[in-house]
Amino acid sequence: MSVQKAILGKTRIGWIGTGVMGRWMCQHAISKGFAATIYNRSKDKPDVKTLLDAGAQWADTPKQVAEASDIVFAIVGFPKDVRDVFLSQTGALAGSKPGTILVDMTTSEPTLAREIYDDAKAKGVHSLDAPVSGGDVGAKNATLSIMIGGDKDVVDAVAPVFEAMGKTIIHQGAAGSGQHTKMVNQILISSNMVALCEALLYGYKAGLDLETVFKSVSVGAAGSKALEVLGPRILARNFEPGFYVEHFIKDMGIALEESKKMGLSTPGLALAHQLYLALQAQGYGRKGTQALLLALEHISGIKR
Repeated sequence: MSVQKAILGKTRIGWIGTGVMGRWMCQHAISKGFAATIYNRSKDKPDVKTLLDAGAQWADTPKQVAEASDIVFAIVGFPKDVRDVFLSQTGALAGSKPGTILVDMTTSEPTLAREIYDDAKAKGVHSLDAPVSGGDVGAKNATLSIMIGGDKDVVDAVAPVFEAMGKTIIHQGAAGSGQHTKMVNQILISSNMVALCEALLYGYKAGLDLETVFKSVSVGAAGSKALEVLGPRILARNFEPGFYVEHFIKDMGIALEESKKMGLSTPGLALAHQLYLALQAQGYGRKGTQALLLALEHISGIKR
């Protein structure tokens, strides 16, 4: 199958999912000169209005998005949502003509990425799995890390749009490889988040000034991106989402299932998963991942 490289001012993109990250990613592509057609489950969201005001066109279904687009991007919540927006009767594949490129930027299942790839190929359509890391800050600043699975010539064709959204854009291999790479990313984050929240809770209980503690520990070997970005939010007790707890639980669940298939023991990941499930049970599923502090405070009997 031939593939047409994205061209500024000519290539039409579609965007499905305009949430915390998707809104910014699509907006950056529009600002670079790509005409966009968008779909979101709820049309009355402020982020939808922002994109429409920026010149995007509205479509009533993912199928209609694909009918109006050369490249269709999606970043939604869960694998069931991915399946719906790509493979249902009103999904993007149903509206795709031969040569269309479908790009799933949701963190989802590697097996589903390969299924979409195979179904698309049978119709003469290209497909990439391209999950991202960097959260709301990375999306807003167009500094995301984009991990891509699929055919290299298709990756190269989409590169001008990827470059509008991120700074680290790496082809990881065949279909599903982007999702597997994102699982590596999420496993790394999972135990780090537990350590971050435990450490700051320890400092609080010890009676330390956490602002000065942060200045000391953030520049040495204990420093991390999570500490840099989420540490200040924890200190301010700002638990609003850059990345939802419920989505992180989904990601860890996928990583645990894939680990099981490979016969891997991942006790750190399993512990983090259980702690986040406890946080969700306390009613914080729609808060940011830094809200893990609240679950640890509850376990320790600390009321603030």
